[in-house]
Amino acid sequence: MSDVRKLTREQTQAWQQFQQMQELLQSRLGQLLQSRSNLSNADYTVLVVLSEAPGRRCRVYEMGRMIGWEKSRLHHQLSRMSNRGLVVREADPDTPRAMYAVLTDAGLAAIKGAAPEHGRDVQRLFFDHLTERQVAQLSAISRRVLEGLLPEDLL
Repeated sequence: MSDVRKLTREQTQAWQQFQQMQELLQSRLGQLLQSRSNLSNADYTVLVVLSEAPGRRCRVYEMGRMIGWEKSRLHHQLSRMSNRGLVVREADPDTPRAMYAVLTDAGLAAIKGAAPEHGRDVQRLFFDHLTERQVAQLSAISRRVLEGLLPEDLL
């Protein structure tokens, strides 16, 4: 295949450092979140989406699109969270096949309890190492990459 483009040395280094940073950061944040609030990164992701959704409810299909998870992963995650009383699933009376995930009072309390400390951890482990200019660049870079990954209605 002559049209295969190889990564440059600089691209390879940047990609590897990005991957390592992302893995270590997610792991460290996940450990802190779990130890302090008994929530996993996946729990937190779902709770954030639902806490910001109108009426603390979101169609499961739309949630999967927003966070980029496949149907089975989201189904299993919602089942685990439902068993813990953080969310409930409800059928849409107008569209029987449509399911909604709904944040319970316990789920809202969990996200409210976890968010301040988690925010401080993100600040300390990530943003404290960047200048304002770098944060703006990161935002622009992330948006640009997301434009190629997400459907237009989710941008």
